[in-house]
Amino acid sequence: MKQTYNSSYILGISFISALGGYLFGFDFAVISGALPFLQQQFGLDAYWEGFATGSLALGAIIGCLVAGKIADKYGRRWGLLVASAIFGVSSLAMALAPGRDFFIGFRLVAGIGVGMASMLSPMYIAEVSPAHLRGRMVAINQLTVVTGILVTNLVNYTLRNNGPDAWRWMFGLGVIPSVLFFVGALWLPESPRWLVKAGRSKEAGVILERIGNASFARESLVTIERSNQLSTGGVAFNKAVLPAVVTGVILAIFQQLCGINVVFNYTPRIFHSIGVSQDGQLLQTVFIGGVNLVFTLLAMLLVDKLGRKPLMLAGAGGLAILYIVVVRMLAAGSADVSWFLLAAIGTYAMSLAPVTWVLISEIFPNKIRSAATSIAVLSLWAAYFILVFTFPILFDRLKDSTFYIYAGICLLGFVFIWRNVKETKGKTLEELEDVIVGH
Repeated sequence: MKQTYNSSYILGISFISALGGYLFGFDFAVISGALPFLQQQFGLDAYWEGFATGSLALGAIIGCLVAGKIADKYGRRWGLLVASAIFGVSSLAMALAPGRDFFIGFRLVAGIGVGMASMLSPMYIAEVSPAHLRGRMVAINQLTVVTGILVTNLVNYTLRNNGPDAWRWMFGLGVIPSVLFFVGALWLPESPRWLVKAGRSKEAGVILERIGNASFARESLVTIERSNQLSTGGVAFNKAVLPAVVTGVILAIFQQLCGINVVFNYTPRIFHSIGVSQDGQLLQTVFIGGVNLVFTLLAMLLVDKLGRKPLMLAGAGGLAILYIVVVRMLAAGSADVSWFLLAAIGTYAMSLAPVTWVLISEIFPNKIRSAATSIAVLSLWAAYFILVFTFPILFDRLKDSTFYIYAGICLLGFVFIWRNVKETKGKTLEELEDVIVGH
């Protein structure tokens, strides 16, 4: 019997899971518009500015560890429900923060939710999606991330003249999507791959028949069960799978240390350095969010056609070149630098941003996917903290030359991707596992 698929159902559960990405985008972007207000409210210097921004990543590291344990013991769906609750509580607490330390503490709590969602949403989508749709479906998570960034930047810009407490509204409005995410996650089915691993193959078969037809469900169950029988233990550092884990970790670190997120988080600081007004600084965040969204949509069209590796190479090489131009433009004090920063955002949005998450969600064998994904995403957030914590300090000392550092990292990333990343498009997760561990 020919396999058929329930595309509307697959799309629906992927979008609901990807609401975690929207909240990831919200917490990631809200700090950019709020920083000018927080600097005045709490008297932040370069150190505290970097720490207030980077505390999200410290929480995300904790979130990755928590998510891995919850996802393995209780399932992916329960992890998404916990993440949504954390988002809601932390958004309200940050909005009501009476002081700097309280605010930073709950931004760290928000990071726990971000870390959980950043790991679980793409992993869940990869596990419920047929091979030929997986790249686009996982990229939906990145689409909701960039949508969250754009909407948050628009809201921040709208609230910019609402007085010194405008930042409280910026954070407090995060409660609304948090509630929507929680309600949506209640409706989600559990991942069939987790159900098989938990010895609940009958339930997995029912869900697989909702995703496709009986033929798809039957063949999927056979390959998933075979994968679990052949997997070489549950240790992520087992010799057979270590190369995949190392590749995933390095790609995750590179996605952050390539430097683009300083443009997202520190747009006001960068444009202040060339004399742009506060209104102009916040308007630039809106332009950045718009370009980010458009090029993420382009990535969704290309990821299952061109493949993962060509897009990753284009992103690494393109960013290296654009950063060198950005240095020259900032040194000249030219407002035209915005065009090159937007080009860098677009390059990142159609390559390293979504495709790294796609690769992390698919290169690990079923039996260790939770543990290995936790390690990779934890590494990503550690790299993000290093990036955003050090940028204000580096920019104060090196000014525009800071971007030379990121250009050098991009060149190293290009070489690593060229030598070590294998193409994964069009293969089932179990077929990829056969390649990785040599079954």
